[in-house]
Amino acid sequence: MSATTVTAAPATRKFAVGRYATIVTRVLTGLLFATTGLNGFLNFMPTPDPSTMAPEGVAFTAALFATGYMGYLVAVVQLVSGLLLLAGRFVPLALAMLAPMVVNIFLYHVFLEPSGMGMAVFVVAAELGLAWAYRDRFRSMLQYR
Repeated sequence: MSATTVTAAPATRKFAVGRYATIVTRVLTGLLFATTGLNGFLNFMPTPDPSTMAPEGVAFTAALFATGYMGYLVAVVQLVSGLLLLAGRFVPLALAMLAPMVVNIFLYHVFLEPSGMGMAVFVVAAELGLAWAYRDRFRSMLQYR
């Protein structure tokens, strides 16, 4: 009789690739949101020229900043969530905090300002991919009681 051995290398390799993809996506998304959140306070990135943007997008953005607090609220949520993603701590909390913002970013580019749609799609894909990777952490939140 000969013994056969079963190796788990392909499954391990697949798991490792998925794990690294999750880490890279988490870090890139964290960098994006931490940078844009910090920009909300320090204004180190150039603002786009309103004459090159759709009037509806300019009006929406102006209305948000006219409130006096919404710009800072968005910046704080982006900065805190980005830092949590970079640190790899409380990732499900960061994803939950970013979810309404990601939906708004995507819909803003779909309906008001078509330029920048590539980045909006990346942000949605990253949010969904990370939510899928951490889906076991969301199960208790989504249970019907």
